[in-house]
Amino acid sequence: MSPRVAVVTGGNKGIGLAIVRALCKQFEGDVYLTARDVDRGQAAVESLASEGLKALLHQLDINDINSIISAAAFFKEKYGGVDVLINNAAIAFKVADTTPFAVQAEVTLKTNFFATRDMLTHFMPLIKAGGRVVNVSSFVGCRTVNQFSQALKQRFRSEDITEDELVGLMQRFVDGAKKDKHKEDGWADTAYGVSKAGLTTLSYILARRLSKERPNDGILLNACCPGWVRTDMAGPKAPKSPDEGAETPVYLALLPPGATEPHGKFVSEKQVQPW
Repeated sequence: MSPRVAVVTGGNKGIGLAIVRALCKQFEGDVYLTARDVDRGQAAVESLASEGLKALLHQLDINDINSIISAAAFFKEKYGGVDVLINNAAIAFKVADTTPFAVQAEVTLKTNFFATRDMLTHFMPLIKAGGRVVNVSSFVGCRTVNQFSQALKQRFRSEDITEDELVGLMQRFVDGAKKDKHKEDGWADTAYGVSKAGLTTLSYILARRLSKERPNDGILLNACCPGWVRTDMAGPKAPKSPDEGAETPVYLALLPPGATEPHGKFVSEKQVQPW
């Protein structure tokens, strides 16, 4: 029997590092901190070691499809699959950032939606029976959907939206932003919000697919909001520490064997939230 294994993307700082720290304490198995930059990842592993915690490092840049394919092959060969996958890697432009909105839209969706989807495409077949998949999203996504046109809102909240349709919609937002026509097309004026709305919707789609295709495997997949956390991304004024922000993602990652809920939900403060 291979040991159990948990994989965290974007694990070298902020909420990702806090998730790895909590898993090192609570998860019975190997915990992998993945990072785009090996040196930063190694520094994070060493900082955990100084706390008496053992994390393993694997290089993984979710924006590089070859890096994803290589990582998937590694975990399949070494562990026969993955027990816990936490998709945490994400980016956000600061409010005062003067980068043109068209660029912000393309760059933000590339990481937060399209690259995270690539991770899920290549890692979902590796999730073992009883596995847990957690997509770190945000309440901002919920609020953003409320600002969409009625037609878009209806599609994002529909139970029959497909992955292909969602991908097309997300690309439409990027294309609209490049022409400065995204607002007249019914979108909200926030690239981060649209990216997280897409990730939460993708989570619903994939959870429904799991229930249909692997009904007896007991895999639970959810999206969650860690809350407003003091990180490089959210700034020093946020009320939560990274360790507090890690609580809900870790709760979902460690749902006990045999649990059937939550699945295909959006969770905050360990409670299922309306979408």
